[in-house]
Amino acid sequence: MKKITALNILITLSMLTVASPVFADTAGVTQIQTFIQSVIQVLVTLAGLVSAAFFVWGGFGYITSSGNPEALDKSKKTILYSAIGLTVVLGAFVLSNIVSQLAGTAFGTSTTAVTH
Repeated sequence: MKKITALNILITLSMLTVASPVFADTAGVTQIQTFIQSVIQVLVTLAGLVSAAFFVWGGFGYITSSGNPEALDKSKKTILYSAIGLTVVLGAFVLSNIVSQLAGTAFGTSTTAVTH
């Protein structure tokens, strides 16, 4: 095993004090963030359209059930599950926007960097 000497400790400490900070290039991070936000926005739009279609499908089935309890129950479930799905998608959209804003603040997605 290597013996730690005072000289090794002194060299290590001097290297740590002389080291200059390195800042990441945030231009790539901004492009990735914009791409992910665009993909999420498209998926939320598609999910909203699918949910609206299921609302219409469930409503049509509800109206045309003609008192049939099975058809009425099936239509109610279709409307309920569509509402739950839309709620989950909108919640995920809001959560992704919050995470994106927090990440932008934490990682500093501005393109200006401080150099020493």
